[in-house]
Amino acid sequence: MFGISLPFLPVPSFLSGKSETNDQEPVVLSHQQVEEIGRELDALRDRIVADLGTEDREYLYRIIKAQRGLEVAGRGLLFLGFFPPAWIAGVGALGVSKILDNMEIGHNVMHGQYDWMREPELNSREFEWDTVCPADQWRHSHNYMHHTYTNIVGRDRDIGYGILRMDEGQKWNPYYLGNPVWAFGLMLFFEWGVMMHDLEAENVVQGKRKWHDVKPLLQGWWRKAGRQVLKDYVVFPALTGPLFVSTLVGNAGANLIRNVWAYSIIFCGHFPTGVQTFTEEETAEETRGEWYVRQMLGSANIEGSPLFHIMSGNLSHQIEHHLFPDLPAHRYPEMAPAVRELCEKHGLPYNTGGFFRQIGSVWGKIFKLALPNGWTGSTPAPGVIVERQKTAA
Repeated sequence: MFGISLPFLPVPSFLSGKSETNDQEPVVLSHQQVEEIGRELDALRDRIVADLGTEDREYLYRIIKAQRGLEVAGRGLLFLGFFPPAWIAGVGALGVSKILDNMEIGHNVMHGQYDWMREPELNSREFEWDTVCPADQWRHSHNYMHHTYTNIVGRDRDIGYGILRMDEGQKWNPYYLGNPVWAFGLMLFFEWGVMMHDLEAENVVQGKRKWHDVKPLLQGWWRKAGRQVLKDYVVFPALTGPLFVSTLVGNAGANLIRNVWAYSIIFCGHFPTGVQTFTEEETAEETRGEWYVRQMLGSANIEGSPLFHIMSGNLSHQIEHHLFPDLPAHRYPEMAPAVRELCEKHGLPYNTGGFFRQIGSVWGKIFKLALPNGWTGSTPAPGVIVERQKTAA
């Protein structure tokens, strides 16, 4: 994100994080300011780490208890599927259970947010979640690739998930005319899209990646997705006997609820108007402070109630999550005011808004980027200009 400012160049290089508005002057940060931001965020992190303890442990156990209770209630109500209100309640309870399992428990546990508890079943390397994507593949595609290369076009595969055009820096081709259709399909089958993320299907199709290279991924899919399909669409429906079909449809409905919700929350945190992207050249040899700045500029928050934040896995605080992915997510609301104050102090944007505002912005971008850049009348503008420490020519 940051070019190098050499001694013979009179102007600072810039972080050409691209926003969709160009009617404002870019913010200019000195190298000293960027490093100060890094020190302050490190200090904030240290304060939270020093305070982790019993309350955090009890919070996670309460969420797990609630998730398991909702799953038992949901599956139990599906045994009464002949009574429509019970069936609807069962599908809803099971859907919420899956949301909690995937977002506030699974996602956060697998980030290592609770490794300090030294509980084997909550260890980030051992935990498995209620979705078709194998946990080890998700840890690579998400924990490593996404969180290391956040919003770097060409490196962060979360930009478009290999099938969508979500940035003007992605070269347009006629395939992207289907952007809204592909996005809608990804939303409905989001768990399967996440499962296939590490495959890099477009690279396999183009011959850049050989099928024998992805054989271990396919074996992992067979094991994990096979168990999930067997559980949701064979075993539990069979247990309800004559209600097999209604239970199968109910389980599919619960998965659909989880998929649509997870897609919406994740896309709201990454793709609303104002979220910026970067190139590999700009991000070469980042300092800790520069990495922090990229995370803040490449993320967006969603405003809502405490219950909304729990249901989002606190990814409604995506800015804080990108800054501190291995800290317990329920601490993000506590940290957010300090992060926002730091942004205001240095003139950086703190991208936040209500759910409908953010999701509307996302879908607007999906439709807009289905067309070539020249058709939309939008010209990306520099977001933040950063002076890097001078190096010898």
